[in-house]
Parts: sequence; C-alpha cells; structure tokens
Amino acid sequence: MTDPRIQPLLLQLSEQLTQQNRMLVTAESCTGGGVAYAITEMPGSSEWFERGFVTYSNAAKQEQLSVPHELIARFGAVSEQVAAAMALGALQHSHADFSVAVTGVAGPDGGTEEKPVGTVCFGWAQRGAEARTARVVFDGNRQQVRELSILAALQGLADLVENSG
Repeated sequence: MTDPRIQPLLLQLSEQLTQQNRMLVTAESCTGGGVAYAITEMPGSSEWFERGFVTYSNAAKQEQLSVPHELIARFGAVSEQVAAAMALGALQHSHADFSVAVTGVAGPDGGTEEKPVGTVCFGWAQRGAEARTARVVFDGNRQQVRELSILAALQGLADLVENSG
C-alpha cells in the first residue's frame, strides 16, 4: 500500500480494537483482499483481525456471506444494499465484532451510465446493529480506484469503531 494515510488509520484501529478487545472481519469484492492485506501488513494484527472474505463473484457473495440472490438481482452486486448485506453476512459467518464490505467497478471495463467505472459501495457494521453504507465514484485507473477504496474502507471502519467505544 503506497498511500501514506493508510498507516495512521491502521494504528488507530489497532489501538481501539485492542483496547476494546474486539475483532474485525472484511468482505471484499473489487479490492480483491486489499483491505485484509493492508491490515495484515501490520505486526500484531492477529490480535484484532479475525478473517477476511474475498467474494469476487455473485455466487461467492451468496455462498460465503448469505447475500440473497434477489438482492443482487434487484439492485446489482455494486449497490449499497449488497454492501450492507455483505457486511452483515461477514459478521454472521465469523466471530468478529465489526465488519467492512467493499463492492465496486474498479475498471477499466464494466461500468455503465448508472454505475460508471470508479463506483464503489461500502458497508460497515457492528454486531447487533444495522449496517451503514456509502457510495463513492472515484477518479483514476484500476489501481487508483482500488487503493482509494481501501483507504475509504479503513476510514469508515476507524470512524465506526471510534464511535462505538
């Protein structure tokens, strides 16, 4: 990870999750495990990172995270509704207390007028609560969109954990 903003977020997450004795799970599509990779680059992350799901296909989202087929059919895999279902499903299929989910169109192909390349949807959840979501359209090439998505996923997670404790 080259973005200098990632390391401070990881330090913040590490401190807060360790203090709260809580664990984190990731559910990723367009980032291909990049959020989990960034987390596990940090020594000691095994104290607060429980597991990561890379659910690139719709079938994987359904099988590993229990995302309803009807939700994907109605809203598309790149939607806030699916991101929320991914975040909640990750909690359901893990022992973690917090989750982050990322699904999007990193490019260079696959965009539509409604969901252009760079469209990324996020879901963040805490066990026992509703998920919160965001939809962002990032500028840049595939690598830039993925790195900005990792940064946004971690920032949203840091905000959620900070406000929970």
